[in-house]
Amino acid sequence: MAYFIDPDRCIECGACMNDCPTDCITAGSPYTIEPSRCIECGACFDICPTDAPNPK
Repeated sequence: MAYFIDPDRCIECGACMNDCPTDCITAGSPYTIEPSRCIECGACFDICPTDAPNPK
């Protein structure tokens, strides 16, 4: 089960993308997480100021 980014909560600050150890997050509107590369470590959730990343 990979994480996804809730576009209603994402403020596009880049914190999750910069903290991801597998570089599976792509900037855009909305930011996206590549499920096949996500290791479900929770780094994106821990660093996000709005709790936008969530497990699917």
